Amino acid sequence: MTAAERRTTSFERAGLVFDVSDEGPLDGDVVVLLHGFPQTSRSWDRLAPLLHAAGYRTLAPDQRGYSPRARPRGRFAYRLSALVDDVLALVEAAGLGDRKVHVVGHDWGASVAWSLAAARPDVVATVTALSVPHPAAFMWSLFTSRQFLMSWYMYLFQVPWLPELAIRRLARRSGPRLVAGLTAGGQTEESAARDVEFAARSAALTPAVNWYRAMMLNTPKRMAKVTVPTLFVFSDGDPALSRTGADRTHRFVTGPYTFHTLTGIGHWIPEQAPAAVADLLRVHLTPDR
Repeated sequence: MTAAERRTTSFERAGLVFDVSDEGPLDGDVVVLLHGFPQTSRSWDRLAPLLHAAGYRTLAPDQRGYSPRARPRGRFAYRLSALVDDVLALVEAAGLGDRKVHVVGHDWGASVAWSLAAARPDVVATVTALSVPHPAAFMWSLFTSRQFLMSWYMYLFQVPWLPELAIRRLARRSGPRLVAGLTAGGQTEESAARDVEFAARSAALTPAVNWYRAMMLNTPKRMAKVTVPTLFVFSDGDPALSRTGADRTHRFVTGPYTFHTLTGIGHWIPEQAPAAVADLLRVHLTPDR
């Protein structure tokens, strides 16, 4: 049995071991699903089955810092180049040969997806970003719009250890209130409780925050334009992202580009609107588009 004919439940890179959820038909085209903060591969639980029903195989890793055996110390280990290389190692471990993969990312996973597609179009068939615009468009929006104020938490996360302490205390003391707030924003009660529990107790919290602390360490390559077919799904109820970066993203895509805005949806697109995203993906992932 070849690697492509068996499930990939974990992979290793540079001494780190990453957990993977590998589901759907083994002979289907592969869709790599990249989660955001503060979530894991479980954030795809509502979308992935819809892709499986359409004939796609999904590989959803718990990314660097989130997998218990892949939590290096220090912010330098969480720069985008390392995150991109992790996904490339996953594709290699899956034994797909010359077959390209479709990449879908949400939140921070979208930033990784953008960077991977720009750096390695030879590996990526299509890219789909949910919520977060192209990194260059996002950086531009920070200095030209209210995105600067909407990203206040990113500046707070630059402070050592205090953000984690504050997050844990808030989650433990006001857990039910936080769950209620997330469900009001569109998450299911189960997923909201899961994310609050993560914030309160997970050993992954500091590594996850280190993704933000590594932002200034990322190289200009993150500004590269994307040449592969691209779908960007934005939502008009996202409290963390302004429309400015979304509207500018097309400037950084030279391949076929589709932009879609979901109305009445907040930040948690994979869980709030899985059917709508699946419908968009069925068109986007079609080889003869």
